Amino acid sequence: LALKGPQNRITKTQGISSLPIVTSSGNIIPVSSLADVRITSGPTEILHKERERTVTLQVRPSPNIPLEQAMEVLDEKVIKVLLNEDLPPGVNVRLSGTANKLTEAWDHMVINLIVAILVVYLVMAVLFESFIYPLIIIFSVPLATAGGVGGLAILNIFAPHPLDMLTLLGFVILVGIVVNNAILLVHQTLYHHRKENLNFEAALIAATRNRIRPIFMSTLTSVFGMLPLVLFPGAGSELYRGLGSVVVGGLALSAILTLAVIPPLLSLVSSFGEKNYKLDKITTAD
Repeated sequence: LALKGPQNRITKTQGISSLPIVTSSGNIIPVSSLADVRITSGPTEILHKERERTVTLQVRPSPNIPLEQAMEVLDEKVIKVLLNEDLPPGVNVRLSGTANKLTEAWDHMVINLIVAILVVYLVMAVLFESFIYPLIIIFSVPLATAGGVGGLAILNIFAPHPLDMLTLLGFVILVGIVVNNAILLVHQTLYHHRKENLNFEAALIAATRNRIRPIFMSTLTSVFGMLPLVLFPGAGSELYRGLGSVVVGGLALSAILTLAVIPPLLSLVSSFGEKNYKLDKITTAD
C-alpha cells in the first residue's frame, strides 16, 4: 500500500500522521486515525539469488580462529538453533562465500585423493598382472598418512600451522611417493620367485636384503631435501611449511613400517596370488 500526499505541506517525517484522507462518506480524517505510523529503517534494495529474496549477513571471524572452526560455531550455535525454532515456510539458512568455497575445495580434494589411489592401483594391477599384490602396496598409504599427521602435529608444537588446502595436497603427493618402497619389495620378490625359481619365503628375504639400501637412500635424500623447508622457512615459503611436514613425516614413518608390515602381508597372500598367476600362465599357454 502506497500513500501519497502534497509534499509542500509535509516538511518532517512526523507530519505523515497528519496527512488528510477523504473517506467515501466525504469526511476528512488524519492518517493517525486509521493507522499507527511508525518510523523504522528498511532495506535500500532487495537482493535476489536464483529468483529468491535473500538477506546476507557477513561474519568475519578473528584471524586467530581457523575458518573451519568458525563454520562449526555458526552451524552449531546459529543455523541449527534457527532451524529448531520452526522457521516460516520458504525460509532457508545456509553458509556461502568463503565458507562455501572451503566446503567445495574439501570435496574436490577428497575426490582427487580417491582418484589418485584408484589410478595407482590400476597401474600396478596391470604391471604385476594381479589384483592381489597392488592391494598390499596400497596398504602402505595409510602408514604414510599416519606419518603425515604425526609430522603436522609435531610442527604445530613449535609453530602452529592450520590444516589448509596446501597441507592436504601433501597427502595426495604421498600417495604417489610412498608406494615406491613397497613396489621395490614386491617386484624384487616376484622376480626372485618367478625368474630364479626360489621359494617364496627365500625370495622375500632376498628381496628385503637387496632393496633395504635403495629404500633408505631414496627416503633419506627426500627427507633431508625437504627438511630445510620445514625447519628454516624463508619469506613466502610459510605456505608450504605444512606440506613439507606432511611429506617428511609420511616418508620417514612409511620407510620404517613398510619393511615391517609389507613382507608379512606379502607372505600371507603369496599362495593365493601365485596360484592365480600359474593358472593364468597355463591358460595362456593352452
